[in-house]
Amino acid sequence: MEISYIFVGVPLLGAIIHLFVSKKPRSLNRITELLLLWYLGVGIGVGSLFSGLVQVISPEIVAQSTGWGYSPFLREVGFANISYGIVGLLAVRFRNFWAPTIIAYAVFMWGAAAGHIYEIQQTANLSAGNAGTVLYLDSLMPLFLIILLLVYQKTLKKDSSS
Repeated sequence: MEISYIFVGVPLLGAIIHLFVSKKPRSLNRITELLLLWYLGVGIGVGSLFSGLVQVISPEIVAQSTGWGYSPFLREVGFANISYGIVGLLAVRFRNFWAPTIIAYAVFMWGAAAGHIYEIQQTANLSAGNAGTVLYLDSLMPLFLIILLLVYQKTLKKDSSS
């Protein structure tokens, strides 16, 4: 099992459990709120910290999984991931961090996805760290989070106007 599934599955499971344990009324707004909290905190926060630490501590392992050669630049990318991890964790406490965290994460992930696609086209690199799950998550997770945030904002306005 790829570790990336943990950072997709655990936030979903956490949000579902949180929804059923919480005494607050269930609504579309509450569901999107909990999904955002869990995906920002665990998916981006813990997931990006984990990825960043691996890239900083063992960039050779990351290079091998992507099918790319080792480069000191991998450590720099690791620190970028660590920064997303920190803002993801802060977003759990500070809701005004939600949009900036998602925007920064989307720019980075879509840039990474474009790099993976370029590598696939130019070198036919289908290594696990360049194609497959990582490519799908880099492409779709930011879109998922943007949609969640838009739904949350729209339903928040509806709830407050009633």
